[in-house]
Amino acid sequence: MKFQMIDVGRQRIRVAVWPSDRSGGTPLLLINGIGGNIELLRPFAEQLAPTEVIAFDAPGTGGSSTPVLPSRMSGLAKLLAEVLSRLGYRQVDVLGVSWGGALAQQFARDFPQRCRRLILAGTSIGMFAVPGDPRALIKLMWPRRFDDMESIVKNADTIYGGIFRKNPGYARQHMSEIVPPRTAGYLGQMFAISGWTSVHWFSRLKQPTLIMVGSDDPLVPAINGRIMKLLRPSAELVVLDCGHLFLVTQSELVAPIVRGFLERQRPVAALPALCSEPRPRFR
Repeated sequence: MKFQMIDVGRQRIRVAVWPSDRSGGTPLLLINGIGGNIELLRPFAEQLAPTEVIAFDAPGTGGSSTPVLPSRMSGLAKLLAEVLSRLGYRQVDVLGVSWGGALAQQFARDFPQRCRRLILAGTSIGMFAVPGDPRALIKLMWPRRFDDMESIVKNADTIYGGIFRKNPGYARQHMSEIVPPRTAGYLGQMFAISGWTSVHWFSRLKQPTLIMVGSDDPLVPAINGRIMKLLRPSAELVVLDCGHLFLVTQSELVAPIVRGFLERQRPVAALPALCSEPRPRFR
């Protein structure tokens, strides 16, 4: 993993690249969930070798600077396009997680020639989606939950579901690399997605699309994946029997699914079930 800082106007964005030793492939851009820093997705990115992977800290999170004024999703998509241009990437595949899935949809819409394939993990169409558990949403809106490890462990089961409900120690293991976002940066991300929706244009996206949802996701109920599938019948839907953060907790299970989609192949049927959770179901 190689880090660098990219200057776009007055904004400094921290970027990580996992380079590939093969030529000719399309890189994969990872867009994190709200408040998440690059390191949280490291285990998943490393599972994708030899695919070249790019990740970044959103403004106000991780090592990126906090803007004076927040942006809407369209402004963040434009910023992302500038970052990719500075890095020399003309086209990428895009995988967005949760909040990052909204930005991934916006990027695919605003810059269709720069997004070859689209992967949406634990996300929705935004404002008109089926809402999650109110307890999880209330805790999600409080940025101070990142301030110490005990707070993260205490709230992980309610917010993320899945294996965190059974094993609090799992949260301690997988959340150890979280860098608390600045409050202004976290609120800026909430501002970007407030009122945002793709319901009126999601069906018109041209990119081949893979939708992944967790059956025990308190934040984004799995029915939202089925709604997106109805809007885009050509999309592939994968239902995983786990919680919201399956890219983190189930990286060895999810990576072959992602690789299979990017390589225009169906993933193999005999995938290992991790953490005593069932295998994925394909739709």
